[in-house]
Parts: sequence; structure tokens; C-alpha cells
Amino acid sequence: MQKPAVSAVQLKRFVNNEYVYSEDLVAVEEPLEIRLGFGLKENRQQQRISVTMRTPGNDFELAIGFLFTEGIIGSVGEILSIQFCTEVNTKENNFNVLRVELKEDVVFDAVSLQRNFYTTSSCGVCGKASIEAVFQACDIQEKSAFSIEPSLILALSEILRNDQQVFKYTGGLHGCGLFNLSGELLLSREDVGRHNALDKLIGATLGSVEMELKNSILLLSGRASFELLQKAAMAQIPMVVSVGAPSSLAVETAKQFNITLIGFVKADKFNIYTGAQRLN
Repeated sequence: MQKPAVSAVQLKRFVNNEYVYSEDLVAVEEPLEIRLGFGLKENRQQQRISVTMRTPGNDFELAIGFLFTEGIIGSVGEILSIQFCTEVNTKENNFNVLRVELKEDVVFDAVSLQRNFYTTSSCGVCGKASIEAVFQACDIQEKSAFSIEPSLILALSEILRNDQQVFKYTGGLHGCGLFNLSGELLLSREDVGRHNALDKLIGATLGSVEMELKNSILLLSGRASFELLQKAAMAQIPMVVSVGAPSSLAVETAKQFNITLIGFVKADKFNIYTGAQRLN
């Protein structure tokens, strides 16, 4: 059993000009280390891939999504097994380390890790190099023929918000949702890290015949960064809608990969930064 996603804390509130003692729920934040097992059975090797601060839950999906969006695996079919490494941890640290075993015939190229996982705006890599790295890992999307009504875009935020169970109790999680072209919510995920939430979402969809990412809309509860657009490009998602602002590199990435990027979605308005041809 994994750890809970919320934790109770004692606090003091100032209400109606007085202090009162109370209890509140906060989102849990703990590290998750992802290890990779690869090679032939008689010469199995292991490499530490990443450590990310995440909200416990859907950890296997997070690992799958991360490995896929970073170009380390090409499909979920390359994975042999995933399990928590509980035997190497203290009791307090159980379920914070997991190992993904690749099939013997899957070639793991450690050089693919040299892209350094662009997780911060201060990584020191220029925008051109960042986008070129994505080009090496995924294809430019075809210009999809579908078109969306503005009213559908305006309705997405409330649908996702109503589906965010942990956010309702804590108010402290990022969320993302995958919608079909009719505006129906197919799947949503939450996490303290916006990139983790998206990795969980993409990891959950890989291998599913019921979810067609090439004909879907991705909604982000916060801002749209380069990293999130990079992950959307890897998953071949044609439309990304963000409640918040996009970064300049996110806009450039969306433009290069034929992704419709919409930001600042409010109750009655939004901005279209790229791919306006997909809106009626």
C-alpha cells in the first residue's frame, strides 16, 4: 500500500479577530527515486535515473510517463516490470524508490540522459538547443483537421477542478486533464509538481487503446512551461490549454511542433498563441 496523498497538520487560525486552534489537510510531498534495470539476464545492470519531489500515488504511471517523455523508452511495451525497492529503505522511506526493469532486448543508451532533463528555467541551456533536443526525440505533428468551438475550451477548467479530489481538500496541487474532442474528460492526475502530474497522466495513457492522444486536448491547471510542452510533443498531443501564462519557449515549442497553445483561460475569454486554425 502506498503512502497517503494528504496529511493532517495542527495549526492556529486568525478568524473574526481572534485566534482559534484547528486542523487542516496538506498535500504530501516526498522524494521518488527512479532506477532503471537493463541488459542481459546474466549481466543485469542498474542506473539511477532521477529523483523528483512528488505527491505519493500513481507512482508507476509517473515513472512510465517520465521515461517516455524523456525519450528513454519508446513505448510501455519495452518495460518488463516495475516494483518498489522496499528492501533498501528504512520503514519511514518505504515506497520512495522504485525500479523499472527493461526487457533484455531493449537497448538503453546512457547518452540519452545527457539532455539533463530541462526541469528549471535556470538550466543554462539556450532555447534553440532545448528545442533541437526535442526534435531528436519526437516527430512534428501533422496539422490535424479538427476544429473546436470556443465554448468547449471555456468549460474545461471547471470540469477538471471538479475532478481534482485531493485539491478539494488541500488547495495545494497542480492538475492536468485529458479531454476528447467533444470536451469529455478521459483522465486526470494531480501532483505537487506540474511536470509530475503530466507524467502520471501520460504514463496512464500509454498502451491504452481507448485513449487516442493524437485527437485529444490537454488542460493544465497552471502555467505552460517549455517542459510541459516538450512532454506534450513527445505524446503527440495536438492541443494544450493552460489556465495560466505560457513562457516564450513554450510558445516557440508549440509553434515548431504544430501544437495549438491556449493560455489565460477564464470564464469568458482566453488567448490563442499558436495553432489558431483549430478553433472555430
